[in-house]
Amino acid sequence: MNREFQVRFTAGLLILLTTAAVVLAWINFQKERDFQIPWDGVWWMESAEGNGGLVADRVEPNGPGDKAGIRVGDRLIAINEREVTDTPTRMRQAYRVGAWSKATYSLVRQSVPLDMTVILVPAERSLNYWLRFIALIYLGIGLYVLLRRWTAPSSTHFYIFCLVSFIFYAFKFSGKLNDFDWTIYWGNVVAWLLQPALFLHFVLTFPEKRNIVRKHRWIIPAIYLPGMVLLVIHIFTLRLLKASERVRWNLDRIQMGYLALFFVVAAAVLWFSYRRASTPILRQQLKWVTRGTILAIAPFTLFYVIPYLTGTLPTAAMKVSVLSLGLLPLTFGYAIFRYRLMDVDLIFKRGMVYTLAAAAIVGVYFAVVAGVAELVHTQVPSSGPIGLILAMVVTALLFDPVRKWIQEQMDQFFYRTRYDYRKTLIEFGRELSAETDLDRMLSSVVDRLSRTLLVDRMAIFLAAGEPAQFFLAKSFGMNTTSGLDLNFLSAPRPEIEAGHLFLENVHQVPRETASAQQTIAKLDLNYYIPCRAQQRTIAFLSLGKTVEGDFLTSEDVELLETLAGYIGIAIQNARLYASLEQKVAEYERLKDFNENIVESINVGVMAVDLADRIESWNSQMEVMYALPRWQALTRPLSEVFPAAFVEEFYRVRQNPGINNLYKFRLATPTGESRIVNVAIAPLVTRKFNVIGRLIIVDDITERIDLESQLSQADKLSSIGLLAAGVAHEVNTPLAVISSYAQMLSKQLQDDPQKGGLLEKITRQTFRASEIVNNLLNFSRTSGTEFTEVNINKIIADTLALLEHQFKITKIKVQDDLAEHLPLISGNPGRLQQVFLNLFLNARDAMPSGGDLRVATANGDGVSVVVSDTGTGIAQEHIQRIYDPFFTTKSTPREGQGKGTGLGLSVTYGIIQEHAGKIRVESQPGQGTTFYLDFPLMRKAVNV
Repeated sequence: MNREFQVRFTAGLLILLTTAAVVLAWINFQKERDFQIPWDGVWWMESAEGNGGLVADRVEPNGPGDKAGIRVGDRLIAINEREVTDTPTRMRQAYRVGAWSKATYSLVRQSVPLDMTVILVPAERSLNYWLRFIALIYLGIGLYVLLRRWTAPSSTHFYIFCLVSFIFYAFKFSGKLNDFDWTIYWGNVVAWLLQPALFLHFVLTFPEKRNIVRKHRWIIPAIYLPGMVLLVIHIFTLRLLKASERVRWNLDRIQMGYLALFFVVAAAVLWFSYRRASTPILRQQLKWVTRGTILAIAPFTLFYVIPYLTGTLPTAAMKVSVLSLGLLPLTFGYAIFRYRLMDVDLIFKRGMVYTLAAAAIVGVYFAVVAGVAELVHTQVPSSGPIGLILAMVVTALLFDPVRKWIQEQMDQFFYRTRYDYRKTLIEFGRELSAETDLDRMLSSVVDRLSRTLLVDRMAIFLAAGEPAQFFLAKSFGMNTTSGLDLNFLSAPRPEIEAGHLFLENVHQVPRETASAQQTIAKLDLNYYIPCRAQQRTIAFLSLGKTVEGDFLTSEDVELLETLAGYIGIAIQNARLYASLEQKVAEYERLKDFNENIVESINVGVMAVDLADRIESWNSQMEVMYALPRWQALTRPLSEVFPAAFVEEFYRVRQNPGINNLYKFRLATPTGESRIVNVAIAPLVTRKFNVIGRLIIVDDITERIDLESQLSQADKLSSIGLLAAGVAHEVNTPLAVISSYAQMLSKQLQDDPQKGGLLEKITRQTFRASEIVNNLLNFSRTSGTEFTEVNINKIIADTLALLEHQFKITKIKVQDDLAEHLPLISGNPGRLQQVFLNLFLNARDAMPSGGDLRVATANGDGVSVVVSDTGTGIAQEHIQRIYDPFFTTKSTPREGQGKGTGLGLSVTYGIIQEHAGKIRVESQPGQGTTFYLDFPLMRKAVNV
C-alpha cells in the first residue's frame, strides 16, 4: 500500500510541477512577446571610484549608443534629467522612455559634461525562441518516457532532468522585475544550477550504476552541493547586498563555469564507461550517447563558456553555439530510438510527434478546443487552467491522423537521410519484380542493401527441392562460401514465423547442432529474414553488423521484413520467367532446327495461305527463282510467278491430295528458263485442317542438260566406232590401189612422164593410208599400259592427222620441238588425245586463220607449250574450262561444230593420270597458251 501511495504521490506531484511549468512558460512567452526591453547598446557598470553614476564599460559597434556618440569611459549622470546612480535606476528610466523612443543621456567625459540623444531599440531576444524549442524537445522526450514506461529504470530521474531542462531553457525574465518576473527569474536560476547536477547524477547511474557510486554513496549528494552553495550565494548577493552589475556579471560567469564543468565531467564519465563497457549491447548503447554528449557540449564550452569566462560579452556567434545543447536530448532520443534504452522504442521521435501533435491541435482546431474548454469550465468550474490543458492534450492524442501526419513530417525533418533511404528501399522493393534475371536481381539487392545499410557482410540463401534445402546464391563480404551446413534454416522456428531470426552472439548458439554452430560462426551473420511467397519460405535475407560494428535498428529490421516480401515475390517471378524462358528457348531451338531443314534442302520450298499469298520462301527458292525472300513474302502467287505457272497451279489445286507437274518450263524474273518438277500438297494442322498449300519445286535443268550431253557423248562414241569401221574398210582398196600403182610404176620405168604420175599416186595412197591408220588408232580403245613414249613423235603424228584441216582454215603451224628430248612414261593413245583436243580447240579459236605454235623443252621434266592467236578465253570462264560439259561453243561460229564440254575435262584427267600438270594463260582477243609438264621416266640404277 505504501508503494502504491508513493507512486501516486510522485505522479501527482510531477503532474502539478509539469502543469505549473508549462503554464508559467506559456505566460512568460506571452509577456515577453508583448513587452519589449529598451536597449541602448552600452554595458554600464557601477563606477569603481565611488563618485556615483554608471560608467560605459563596453559599447557595441553600430549600436544606438555608438551612433549617438557614447564612448567607453563616459559616465552616465542622468536620463531625461532624472538622476541615475545604479543599474536598477537606469533600467527604470529606460523602461519609462520605451523602445523606439528618444532619450537624452547626460554624460561626463573627462570632466566635460555632455548631453546626447539616444534612440533606444528593442533588445535582441531571437535566441530565446530556439531555446524554447529545445525546451519542448526535452519535455516531449521526458513525457513520452514517463507515460510509456513509468516503471522503467531511471525513467523518473530522466523525466525530472527533462523537466528541469525545460524550465531552464523556457523561463526568460522580461526585465519588468515584478513578482511574476522574479518568479521566472528564480525559476531559471534554480533550473540552471540543478540541471548539471541532475545530468551528472543520471550519467553515473544509467544504464547501470558505476562502480565508484556503489563504493562511495556520498558522491551522489555531493554532486548537488555546489549548486546549493551557488544558489545561496546568488540569493544572498541579490536580496541582501543589492549587488551591482559587476557582481551579477561575475555570478553569471561562475554559474556558467559550473554548468560547463559538470557537463564536461558527465561527458568524461560516459566516455570512460563506453571504453570500459563489458558487453556489446552496453557498448552500443553508450556509443551514441557518449558521442552525442561530446558533440553537444564541445561547441557550447569552446565558443560560449570559455569566452564568457574570460570577460567577452555574448556575440551572435556565441549565441549560435548555444544551439548545440539541443543535440543532447536529440542524442539520447536517437540512442533510445536505435538501441531501445529503458525498453522504450522510438521514444524521441514519437515523443516529439505527440508533443507537436498537441501543438497542432491547439493551432488548427482552436475552435474545437475552445469549445471543449468552455464546456469543461461550464460543467466543472473548479477545473481552471488544468482542465483546459487536459482537454487539449486528450484531443490531440485522440486525433490519430494528425499524429501520423506529423510523425511523417518529423521523419523527414529529423531523419531525412533515414527517411530517404527507407522510401528509396521500399520503392526499390516494388520495382524488383521488373527484373526477370534472377542473378542480376540478387546482385542488385545485395549491392543496394550493403550500400544503404552499410553492413559489413550479407548473403541470400535460396531454397531448392522438396523438402526445401537452402544454398548460398549471392553474398557480400563473405570469406567462407563452401562446405556450409544450412539445414538449420530449414528447421521450423517461432522466431522466423514472428518475422526474423536474430543471433546476438554467433559463437554462442547452444540450441543448434554442432554442424550448425560451425556454419553460423563461419557465416558471422546476425539476422536471418525469411522471404516468403505463397505461404512458403523460398529464400533467406541474411545480414551482419554495420561496418562500425553496430547492430541494426528495430526500424531497419522492420524495413527489411517489408522488403523481404517484395524480394520473395521477385525471386518467384524470376524463377517462373527463367522456366518460361527455357521452354521458349527449346521451342525456338526446335523451330530453328525445322527451319534449317527447310533451308538446307536442295529443292525450293514455299508455302501459301488459303488466299494464295506466299508465307514461306526458302533459300533454294531465292537461288533458283532469282528473287529475294523479302520481295516474295506476303505477295500473291499471281504477282510473283508467270501466268502459265499460276494457271497450272489453279488447275491442279482443285484436285485433292498431292499433285505434280513434270518437266515444267518456268521463266524466272532474270529472263532465264528453268525446267522444274513441281509438287503441290495441302498444308494441314495437327487437327488436319487445311490452312494453305505447300509447293515443292525441284530444279532439274542441269540434270536435263547432263542427260543431253551424255546422249551427245553416246552419239560421238557411235560415230567413233563407225569411223573405225569405215577406216578399216577404206584401208583395203587403198592397199589395192597402192599395189597396182607400184606394179605399173615398175612396168613403166622407161616412161618418165607416166612413171612420175604413178609415183605421185603411190605417195598419195600411202598418205591416205597413214591418215586412215591414224584415225583408226584414235578411235580404237587403247589400253592403260604405260610405256616409254617420245612426246615429239606423238605431237608430229597428231599434227599430221590435222594437216589438211589446218590448211583449209589457213592456220600456220610452227613446231619448235627440242632435239634429244628424254622419253617419258605414258600411254601414246591417251597422250595423242590430249594434243588432239588442244589442237582442235586452237583451230576453233581461230576461225579466220592464225598461228599455232607447239614447242617442247627439257628441264626438270618434259615441258610442252601450245599457243594460238585466237579469240582467247574470258576471265570468268577460266576457272570452269576443266568442268565436264562446260563449253563456250553452244552457239558455234560458221565452220565450227557444237562443243560437248568434254575435251578439256578429258585432257585434264589424262594429264593427272600421267602425274603431270596443266595450266593456261589467256586474254580475250590475244590468244591462249597451255603449259604442260610431264615428269621424266625413272630408270633403275645398278649399284
